Amino acid sequence: MAISSKDIVPLTRARAKLAELCEDIRREHGEKILTKNGESCAALIDAERLDYYHRLEREHVHLTLLEEAVRGVEEVNRGKLLTAAKLKARYGRPHPFSVILSS
Repeated sequence: MAISSKDIVPLTRARAKLAELCEDIRREHGEKILTKNGESCAALIDAERLDYYHRLEREHVHLTLLEEAVRGVEEVNRGKLLTAAKLKARYGRPHPFSVILSS
């Protein structure tokens, strides 16, 4: 959803019309950008949309972790391993999985 000029609200107006703004946002499943001294300072967003954004964020984290795990397995399958000594040299202490990585 694109932001239009009607979605930008000065903080003083938002203070005076908060209940009305909340109702508009809930009805339209929209969002408003609040400004202070002409600069954006906060946003009002539909609660369902915020929940959706949080779910997307968690999904992104899970996908990123899975991609990292796949990359790690691929490196192990290619024989790209580090010994405990190399891990210690690189990170300053043995890695907790150094026994697995060096065998």
